[in-house]
Amino acid sequence: MKTISTANIVKVLEKNNELIRIKHEVDPYLQMAEIQRRIYRDNGPAILFENVKGCQFQCISNIYGTTKRAKLLFKKTYNAVRSIISAKGDPVGLLKHPIGAVQALATAGYGLPLKIPNSVAPVMQCRAKLEDLPQIVSWPMDGGAFITLPQVYSEHPDHIGNPLKSNLGMYRIQISGNEYVKNKEIGLHYQIHRGIGVHQKLHNDRKKPFRVAVFIGGSPAMAFSAVMPLPEGLPEVAFSGLMAGRNFRYTKYKDWTIAADADFAIIGTIQPTMKPEGPFGDHLGYYSLTHDFPCMEVEEVFHRKNAIWPFTVVGRPPQEDTTFGDVIHDLTGSVISTELPGLHSVNAVDAAGVHPLLLAVGEERYTPFEKIKRPSELLTIANAVLGKGQLSLAKYLLIANEADQPNISDIPAFFSHLLERIDWKRDVHFQTETSIDTLDYSSKEINIGSKVIWACTGEVIRKLSNEIPELESSLDANVVSSGILAIKGVKSENYNDAPIEIEKIIEKLGVNFDSDSYPLIIVCDDPNFLAADFNNFLWATFTRSNPSHDIYGIGAKTEFKHWGCSGSLIIDARFKPHNAPPLLEDKSVTDFVDQLLEKIK
Repeated sequence: MKTISTANIVKVLEKNNELIRIKHEVDPYLQMAEIQRRIYRDNGPAILFENVKGCQFQCISNIYGTTKRAKLLFKKTYNAVRSIISAKGDPVGLLKHPIGAVQALATAGYGLPLKIPNSVAPVMQCRAKLEDLPQIVSWPMDGGAFITLPQVYSEHPDHIGNPLKSNLGMYRIQISGNEYVKNKEIGLHYQIHRGIGVHQKLHNDRKKPFRVAVFIGGSPAMAFSAVMPLPEGLPEVAFSGLMAGRNFRYTKYKDWTIAADADFAIIGTIQPTMKPEGPFGDHLGYYSLTHDFPCMEVEEVFHRKNAIWPFTVVGRPPQEDTTFGDVIHDLTGSVISTELPGLHSVNAVDAAGVHPLLLAVGEERYTPFEKIKRPSELLTIANAVLGKGQLSLAKYLLIANEADQPNISDIPAFFSHLLERIDWKRDVHFQTETSIDTLDYSSKEINIGSKVIWACTGEVIRKLSNEIPELESSLDANVVSSGILAIKGVKSENYNDAPIEIEKIIEKLGVNFDSDSYPLIIVCDDPNFLAADFNNFLWATFTRSNPSHDIYGIGAKTEFKHWGCSGSLIIDARFKPHNAPPLLEDKSVTDFVDQLLEKIK
């Protein structure tokens, strides 16, 4: 069975014992999201909500909650698609495996879009209003209901009606709340480095109306294509055909191109003026706050007969979107070295919110005739990474030499590897006043922050400790991992006081503090929280710090514009006044879900 609609997905998952049905009435306000989070946390199945309060449509979540389940939906095409992607980097390798080559070439034929008449396009069967759609609110402070698995389709203004000149992206959509006119307007939250932004600028420059379509449901290949980091020139709809094993089918309505097999399609025109969007509980584990974003005037809402509404829930990782990342890495990992020569592998650390922390392994080839004494080509590679697509949003980039055999998959081990070798006087490199992830509130300005590169190569230069050191009694500390010490700081109430507060901690540590044993110090609100789980350390440290403002050091000095420190490097990871609030559940909702899940069990 080809999974070309959400109903097909339900059948495939149910046949493979990967789906549960919830027949009890469930409120789309907070309850459905809490159920999703709970079942995902327990590594549970996909969830079909058959009785959604106030809504005629069934809803499904946790479709992609495990890699096993995600790959199941692409059972017949997965390996062939991976072969096609790999061939970009190793076309000869494809020829060495003729069976794989045959499969890949057969699959490649599905990359061409296919136009069909309105009359046979399933999505055009019915009309609805925005208020008829599931009004799903995931977190208590969310500004309204959001679409969380949308496929946002736009076209180049010079190629209207040509899907091969389109962009398909996944950007959250607010469908109610704030200042949006009921049933007439929705908000589109798309961030920097997104293809739709290029299309909007081109339409604006040509003074043409910017018509956009939002698809929900249909083939799961469309959802994956919307988040894939595809090479320049390969449109997402073509890739979706490869993954689905069926050509992307589209139809036309007035000046809009519509995915024929989607469960729902919202079409409209982006307005020249923006409107407040948010807040929204986002994937870093905090709310993204209210900001002005593009607003779309809605023309029509179409849907299939018996359409099913897919959704997901984001929050502090891991969540369902973690699986998206795992599958994407599995499909594209082999290409990374061809895109950036010298780069062997990368790990966008999910527990740290993805963009705040990127680990990388590169190769030193500049001077093979002499012993490598310091990072050189690693810095070139690191700068190339920070100039490459979504990788450019990395805030902390930690890179090690492949010859030293770092384990990029074992994150605590990678940190130990780096901390054993890095020279803080030499190997810390900042980029200031630059772009960062829109969702990152470690800076006081949206989209504006800093980046830092930590690079290491060569022999071990220090021995790390796992024991809590003897410190002045006023210092509350705990060991996170080898060489990483968490120290409690005073509550951050005035950000301008931070340098003085950190300096007081340095004074209390004293001149006899063993920086070699603890080369990395995290000043935080709760050392025991950081020490309890390495993921706690990753999340709190790298989501709550802006490198240029929040990195300090024992024996720090700037020489010829280069900053370094002779002792421990210190990160101020306290929760600060400008940070966005963390995501917290509503207790009445968690109690309800406790009772409901007990009934289901």
